[in-house]
Amino acid sequence: MPVLPVPDPPLTDDIVALRLWQNNDLDQRLAGYADPEFQRFTLSTDEPVTEARIREHIEQEERARARGEKLSLAIVDAAALDQVWGGCSVYDINLDQRRAGVGYWLTPQARGRGAATRTVRLLAQWAFDVLDLARLELACAPDNIASQRVAVRSGFFLEGIMRSYMRFQGGRRDTMLFSLLPGDLRDADRPDRQPTE
Repeated sequence: MPVLPVPDPPLTDDIVALRLWQNNDLDQRLAGYADPEFQRFTLSTDEPVTEARIREHIEQEERARARGEKLSLAIVDAAALDQVWGGCSVYDINLDQRRAGVGYWLTPQARGRGAATRTVRLLAQWAFDVLDLARLELACAPDNIASQRVAVRSGFFLEGIMRSYMRFQGGRRDTMLFSLLPGDLRDADRPDRQPTE
C-alpha cells in the first residue's frame, strides 16, 4: 500500500483547518490528552499520559501513514494555525475494500462550536475524493452522546451496536457503529433527510 498523501494546503472551511502535527504542537497535544473527557472516551488503557508516550504515538502514526494505513492530522483554528483544537484521523484504511474509519477528539475550548462536525465533513470529503473510498465508519461509545450527534450532523447513519466490541480501560466496551457513503455526505444538509438519532 502506498504512503498516504498529506493534504497540501491544509484542509479548511475557514473555521477549522486540518494539518499535519508539528513538533511545536507537543504541549497542546499533551494538554488535550490529559483532559478528563478525552480520557473518558478515547484512552483505551490506564497508562499515564506522558510526553514520551505522545512522542511514541506520533512516531507510530507516521509509520502507519508510510504503510498507507492511517492519516493523523491536527485540528486547528483556521485563523491561527498554531492553535490546536484537537486531532483527527482516517484509520484502518483498506483500499482494496475502499473503506476506512474516521475519528476525532477536541480540546475543551473547541467544544460546542461545531468544530467536530466541520472536521468530520472535511476529512470525509478528502477520503472520498483522494482515497476513492466507498464507505467511512465512525465508532463511539454508547454513552458518548456528543459523538453520536456529530455523526448524525455529518450525514452518518447508525447501523447498530457491536456488543463487547473492544478492550477498553481494563474491561470491554460496546461500540456504536455509524456509516457514511459519498452520497450521504452530499445529502447531510437536506431538510427532508431523516437521520437515525
